[in-house]
Amino acid sequence: MTTVVNDADLAHLHRCIELAEESLVAGDEPFGSVLVGADGRVLAEDRNRIADGDRTRHPEFALARWAVENMTPDSRAGATVYTSGEHCPMCAAAHGWVGLGRIVYVASSRQLTEWLEEMGVPPAPVRPLAIHEVAPGVIVEGPAPELEDAIRRLHRRCHLGE
Repeated sequence: MTTVVNDADLAHLHRCIELAEESLVAGDEPFGSVLVGADGRVLAEDRNRIADGDRTRHPEFALARWAVENMTPDSRAGATVYTSGEHCPMCAAAHGWVGLGRIVYVASSRQLTEWLEEMGVPPAPVRPLAIHEVAPGVIVEGPAPELEDAIRRLHRRCHLGE
């Protein structure tokens, strides 16, 4: 994995953080994602929607489903999913199965796991694997050090009420 330096990538990642904040305000955990076509156009975006008890309603998974319903296989392969946090194993598998292109994230699963441990949050019921452990053919870029503090603060607000 490499660090993100591209200004266009950073702009999309800023939007992911905005969506993560919207998610937090709505009572969900702070995650947001944006699907961008090969031409740089935003095609779809979503935020976490797990507050109703369905813990599979992650934005990355929703974007994978949207892509299958609205894009050709070639256009999916040329697309990029931007996200506030590295895909969980479920979302990485969905990404790989539908043939989406690259993934760019703000914070890694390892970083998030460390932050949550520091806050005393119990571990998730699913092991936090790196995307390449689940979908080895996907191009992955991240973390984005310029934005890590912003997403970390949202997780602190979520779990510690800060």
